[in-house]
Amino acid sequence: MRSTLFVFAAMFAAAARAFTTTVPRGSTSRFGVLARSMTAEAGEGKTIVDICKEKISAALGTDDVKVVGAYDDPNGSHITVEVYSDAFEGKRPVQRQQLVYKALWEELDKNAVHAVDSMVCKTPGEK
Repeated sequence: MRSTLFVFAAMFAAAARAFTTTVPRGSTSRFGVLARSMTAEAGEGKTIVDICKEKISAALGTDDVKVVGAYDDPNGSHITVEVYSDAFEGKRPVQRQQLVYKALWEELDKNAVHAVDSMVCKTPGEK
């Protein structure tokens, strides 16, 4: 019984490897690349980081926005956001983050941005 399970597991692993596309280390899946390229084309050559920064600035009415791609990759799927806006006045931290996520929802929905690694949302007086 034990050897039968081992043989089955080995066969399953071999079959899985045969039908799996390998992605070089440091790159993203082919679907993530497609989504990012579609979004970048819509932004007329702008990077995902630039597009996210513009969307957050427009939604929150501030120019004090910093968006950085993970490992300084402008088309990275992970970003870090730092925003200072008067729109955060009187809001709890979760509500502030929700405002930022709302501004980024289109990029998140297209999978151009996979995750926001960290987010700082403060009023200008909290700097």
